[in-house]
Amino acid sequence: MAQIRPFRAYRPRVGLEERIAALPYDVYSREEACEVVRRNPYSFLGIDRAETQFGEETDTYAPEVYEKARSMLREQIAEGRFVREESPCYYLYEQTMDGRSQTGIVACASIDDYQSNVIKKHENTREDKEQDRIRHVDVCNMQTGPIFLAYRANDTLRRIVAETRKAEALYDFVSEDGVEHRVWVLSDPELVREVGDAFAKIPDLYIADGHHRCASAVKVGLKRRREHPDDTGEEEYNYFLSVLFPDEELHILDYNRVVRDLNGLTKEEFLAKVSENFRLTKVGETPFSPAEKGCFGMYLDGAWYSLAAKDEIKSADVVDGLDVSILQSWLLAPILGIGDPKTDKRIDFVGGIRGLKELERRAQTDMRVAFSLYPTSIQELFAVADAGRLMPPKSTWFEPKLRSGLFLHDLEA
Repeated sequence: MAQIRPFRAYRPRVGLEERIAALPYDVYSREEACEVVRRNPYSFLGIDRAETQFGEETDTYAPEVYEKARSMLREQIAEGRFVREESPCYYLYEQTMDGRSQTGIVACASIDDYQSNVIKKHENTREDKEQDRIRHVDVCNMQTGPIFLAYRANDTLRRIVAETRKAEALYDFVSEDGVEHRVWVLSDPELVREVGDAFAKIPDLYIADGHHRCASAVKVGLKRRREHPDDTGEEEYNYFLSVLFPDEELHILDYNRVVRDLNGLTKEEFLAKVSENFRLTKVGETPFSPAEKGCFGMYLDGAWYSLAAKDEIKSADVVDGLDVSILQSWLLAPILGIGDPKTDKRIDFVGGIRGLKELERRAQTDMRVAFSLYPTSIQELFAVADAGRLMPPKSTWFEPKLRSGLFLHDLEA
């Protein structure tokens, strides 16, 4: 069962939350991060990506970059940009985008639950990507970016969330991308107890987004355990910063594909091969977004096509039956020669938040053909994780993204 506990967060002083809150560190290139921090020196991205404080000659992963992050964080706490809660509590974090809201409980989750697979994963992590956040968390002695966790909704937590949301929000602002963010403090001792008890009855939690941040936080905690032989398991480094959302509120966007060429085929040869396993219909110039599972859109040479997977290539297997798997196994690999989408430079991935016009633009510039997919569902994600399996790369795109800098978890206090 899940171990969830409250914590004494460092959080922005009221009035600074809109300026400090930042999108996750990994959605920006170095150039983009520098521009964001130049426009807004209060942005937490300056700490999450402290190479923005140096010239291009400084390596992104140089030791002085992590030391700069630590010193900036401590200086900003000292000057009062951040305040600290007097006693451990939870928070509610509500995000509203395009009229749809999701409300998560901000808490600390257990590294033991990660180790024992109470917290389930659906994708692999890469060591090189982990190392950056391991060093950032370890040097700063602070977890700054929350992990996006999901759970199967239950009545107790619905009631607690509804009761807490009746109060005035601590923070209420709209970020530059049009997403509204609202935060409440959940500090009533009885409700705090009920939250912990409710999660203690939930058998599984799921990483929705942030696998690398989660793996890094766990590895820092395990490192601290080795450094402290008298570890009791209650120390803060045994827990990591999370926001837990009920499955019924989550919305996964499509994660689309663009490919550089037709693998030496003519357009006619390519369409003929596609027609062997997909029912191919030319739609025309109107962008085509699949309306159901097993259906795909394709943009080639200025025209959109509808591709419907034939019954013989569909599968009841939790991984092979995913639309991203069908496209990979029956079109991208055998026809376009994309054997390993994680390493092949001829394929790129476009989050659904960018829209179908971005697929058209890419296919008209640096790529040749684009594919729009029906989104993976949260139930499919749960099924893959429950089976102990992994999804193909770039299977899910969650929006809106959690902001960094709103909640900080000190590893020692």
